[in-house]
Amino acid sequence: MRQVVLDTETTGISVAEGHRIIEIGCIELLDRRVTGRQFQVYLNPDRLIDQGAIDVHGLTNEFLQDKQRFEDIADEFIDFVRGAELIIHNAPFDTGFIETELARMNYASGALETHCTVLDTLVYARKKHPGQRNSLDALCKRYAINNSHRTLHGALLDAEILAEVFLMMTGGQSSLLDDEDGGEETTVGSPVSQVLKDRKPLPVVFCTPEEQVLHEERLKSIEAESDGVCLWLQDKSH
Repeated sequence: MRQVVLDTETTGISVAEGHRIIEIGCIELLDRRVTGRQFQVYLNPDRLIDQGAIDVHGLTNEFLQDKQRFEDIADEFIDFVRGAELIIHNAPFDTGFIETELARMNYASGALETHCTVLDTLVYARKKHPGQRNSLDALCKRYAINNSHRTLHGALLDAEILAEVFLMMTGGQSSLLDDEDGGEETTVGSPVSQVLKDRKPLPVVFCTPEEQVLHEERLKSIEAESDGVCLWLQDKSH
């Protein structure tokens, strides 16, 4: 399975107001492993960047003046994502900007959706963690992923962080790099596993009937608030 984790930075929030892409960052995954292949480019948007956007990503009009334009890199970008499943957090935002850029240049090879599929990790996270905050920062905290180096947003940096979040959130394979032997996958938390192995067994404490009733009521409340998506009730039914 080939997947590409993708993020963009833009001149502003709304593509309908003529805002444009100024950075694209992509990380390739093959069978849930980071391959080392990346696609990253800064773009001249031919318009001014909103100050609010500059405050978020730090990219300035002066910095982008001599950069390529989207039409200059469109073929290379499509070649990189072709045939892959795109992994994007809040996908409609990024794909909306990309589709608009392709349409603006009357791209001969067609829309983005004709070349790849899309998995929206925000939608996935909301189903897995209903009623909780599911921003990228919130997911990093939930899955104990260090993003302290992320003082400003950046497309490639955010794609790298999202790749780690995605692997943790969708199955627990969480090492983005091979071990020194170059062969086996490693799992984040191995030292913890060793501590648990050496520790005496913990006592098992069962809930009271009253606590069980409260637990069932809470699960039903979660199911109602999440449009019938409560993982604990689903697991219980199998």
